[in-house]
Amino acid sequence: MQQSWRQDADKLTFIACLPLSSPPPPSSLAVDTAVSVSEGDDAPERMIGDTNLFLRYDDDDDEDDQPERERGRVIGEIELMIAEKRNQGQGFGRGALLTFLWYIVNHEGEILDEFAQSTTAADERSKKRRKMKCLSVKIGKDNARSLALFESLGFEKRSPEPNYFGEFELRRYGLDGDAVAKLADAYGLKDYTELNYKGE
Repeated sequence: MQQSWRQDADKLTFIACLPLSSPPPPSSLAVDTAVSVSEGDDAPERMIGDTNLFLRYDDDDDEDDQPERERGRVIGEIELMIAEKRNQGQGFGRGALLTFLWYIVNHEGEILDEFAQSTTAADERSKKRRKMKCLSVKIGKDNARSLALFESLGFEKRSPEPNYFGEFELRRYGLDGDAVAKLADAYGLKDYTELNYKGE
């Protein structure tokens, strides 16, 4: 499964760990090849949850009234999980989500290229696109904490009422690097740094 997380073109998974005791220096949003973390920093006992991005073509594309230019658009569906209650409500979820969004906007073109090349459903329009239609999340109607978290980051409910499964779908349009940077600054998330991952 871990190999699938790294290789599947239609999904992206980040494992959230407890903060580093000594964070690496900021690198202006670049991939830092000179800094590394110790093996213990992402040991199982430090893992607290995960964030996921699942890519799919917009279900509304089959509708007759859908403009031709909008067809073949990709939606990125997000999932966030902080596993244990003792780690919830401490800002780890917001930090993990903002970091994930930062990565997505910085690598959106690469993510979409890989997805388009991996699916036979792709047409020429979708292969050339460098932006997703939107980001989406589905949250249970009683999960007030998660609803508040995503709404605080600009996600909006598609409907005032939950769907048949008791979930709200929230969407975020027009996300870019400046928007994520402003949100990160507002919530005290600074010094975003990407480190090279060396797996087995």
